[in-house]
Formats: sequence, structure tokens, C-alpha cells
Amino acid sequence: MKHDTAGDPMTGLKWTHRTTAKVAGELRHLGLGVGARTVARLLSQMGFALRVNHKKRARGSPPERDAQFLRIAKLREHFSVRGLPIISVDTKKKELVGDFKNAGVAWTRQPRIVNDHDFRSDAVGMAIPYGIYDLQANRGTVAVGTSHDTPEFAVDAIESWWRIEGHRRYPKARHLAILADGGGSNGLTCRAWKHGLQTRLCERHGLVVTVAHYPSGASKWNPIEHRLFSEISKNWAGHPLDGYPTILNHIRTTTTATGLTVRARMVRTHYPKGRIITDAQMRKLNLVMDPTLPKWNYTLRPA
Repeated sequence: MKHDTAGDPMTGLKWTHRTTAKVAGELRHLGLGVGARTVARLLSQMGFALRVNHKKRARGSPPERDAQFLRIAKLREHFSVRGLPIISVDTKKKELVGDFKNAGVAWTRQPRIVNDHDFRSDAVGMAIPYGIYDLQANRGTVAVGTSHDTPEFAVDAIESWWRIEGHRRYPKARHLAILADGGGSNGLTCRAWKHGLQTRLCERHGLVVTVAHYPSGASKWNPIEHRLFSEISKNWAGHPLDGYPTILNHIRTTTTATGLTVRARMVRTHYPKGRIITDAQMRKLNLVMDPTLPKWNYTLRPA
């Protein structure tokens, strides 16, 4: 065991990559007739145990992290008091469409038989759910894409939400706030995201759009994660997502005791990756960075 043992010098915790059966086999070669259970008991007495990795080592937080959370709290309060729309957006985990195992359990008479491997080649397609959660109304909207999770896809989903639902729910509003993660298709450094908001929302609908990004590693605080996406995951847990109609039905039937309702629609538009926004295009944006925390906050206005 000497060369196969590792441990933490601070806590005294030890571990080994050898199984009890292998240790017992080597002991039998040495003339010691013991079984795997005896080896497990002896290892326990020596301080060994079956353990999993613990994700506790933090890389550290940016110094402005708390200030950004206060900034977001003030932004939410400002919009709530005035009855202005504030939405939380993000892309849910991409899902293979087909007879694949879906985590969770469901009440059924017989277990559903699904594929034994999750091969992309066996899938009907890929579902890319981009969600929009309206904090004021407790309403969710999910655009289920089929090509790529691009900034154009994200902006189109928000623009469609505003055109179909948002402007009817807030007919007098000329200012929209968006809470988003720091990466992905709506990332804080993504030029195509800012350019799309300017052209598709500000110019087309005459909206002023204020965006606040959550710091890196803090996406779990984004309201859409625990108020919409988690509820959708619970609703379709244990049910294979065998087709796009199944996915849409599970999303649309997601409700909560607090009154959440969700709309869903398919987006079959093909969104190619790698679109380049030039410096000249960026200079044309009516973009104003927040003077205190410009890294995560900015406002776009109609020209």
C-alpha cells in the first residue's frame, strides 16, 4: 500500500486507488488468506474510507463582486417600483432529442426502454432552450432552437418575447432591464450580443436597454436558474425527451404553487457560428458604460 497511498497532510485523510479485491489478492500471494471484506475493515481502521471529490477550492472572487450584487439589487428595485420590465435570460443545458435516458424518476407501470448509449448520431436533433423569465409577472418563455447557441439566437428570442408578450404586458414601457450571466451567447464581452440588442431591440422597438451581468462563477444567482429552469427540469425528470413536441409540452406544462406559467415555441432558423462584428460597427453603437462598474453594466439607446 505504501506507493499507492495519497493523503492530505493537514487533515490526515488517506486514500488509495487500489480496490479491496486487489489488495486481498496480493495478500494471498504473500500467504495471508484474507478476503475483500476483511481488507475493507482493516483499511477503515487505518483511516481509509470511500470518498468522493469535494468541490471546495475557490479560485477567488473579483473585488467588485459584492458591489455588483448591490448594483443588481438596486436595479431590480428601481424597475419594480416603476413597473418597468426586468427579465432574466440564459441558455438551459442542451438536450439530445431521442430515446435517451433522462435523469430522475417518474410514476409509470413499466420502465421506459431507451438507448443504452447517448450517441449524437442516434438523436433526432439537438434542443437548445433559451429562456426568458419576467421577474415582475412571474412568467417564463422558452425558445427551443435547433442549430447553434449564438448571440443572434439569444437576441432573436428576446426580441420575439418583447414583440409577442412584453410590449402588451408593459404597453407604456420604453426601458427594459436584462439580467444575464457573464459568458455564453449573452456574454459581457460578446460584440454580436451588444450589436444585436442595439439593432433588434433599441432601433426596431425604440427601447432603452440596460444590461447587468452576474460576476464569473455566480450564475446560480441568476433568477432564471432557480425560478424557471429548475422547475422545467423537475417537470420532465424521468421522461425521455423523444421529440420536440415532447420537449415543448413539458415546458408548457411547467407550473408552480406561486403561479409560474411558461410559454414555449420552436425556432428552426439556422444560426451560423463565428459572425464577426467589426470595430466600425461597434463604434456606431449608442453604448454607455456604467461609470462605477463598467465591466458588467451598460446601457444601449436608440440612435
